Amino acid sequence: MATPSVIALTGFIAWTLFLLVLMEVIRLQLVLRGKVAANRIPPDNANLSPFMQRLARAHANCVENLPVLGGLLLVAIVTGNTAITDPLAYWLLGARVFQSLVHLISTSALAVSVRFVAFAVQLGIGGCGG
Repeated sequence: MATPSVIALTGFIAWTLFLLVLMEVIRLQLVLRGKVAANRIPPDNANLSPFMQRLARAHANCVENLPVLGGLLLVAIVTGNTAITDPLAYWLLGARVFQSLVHLISTSALAVSVRFVAFAVQLGIGGCGG
C-alpha cells in the first residue's frame, strides 16, 4: 500500500522530472524554430527568456533538495518508519511544488520572500523527521 511518504517521494521525483521535460520541450521548440542553436543553450538558460532562466533554476533547486528531503522520506520508507514522515509528507510535497510555481511566476522581492517561506516549511518538516 502506498503511504503518504511514498506518494510524496514519488510526487517530488515526478515534479522534478516534469520541470525537466517542460524545459527540454521548450528548448527543442526553440531549436526547431531556428531561434537558437542546439549547442548554444547553456545549462542555466542564460541566453534565453527570463521564464526559461527561472525554469532552469526551479528545476535545479528541486535536484539540489531531492537528495536531502527525498532521502529522509526514503529512509523512513525502507526502514518501515513512515509513521514518522506520513503526517507531514503531503505538506512537504505541497510546499515544494508551491515554491517552484512561485519561482516560475516571478523573482520580485515579494515572490522571493514567499518562495523562502515555502522552502523554510520544507526545512522545518525535514527537521521534524520528514
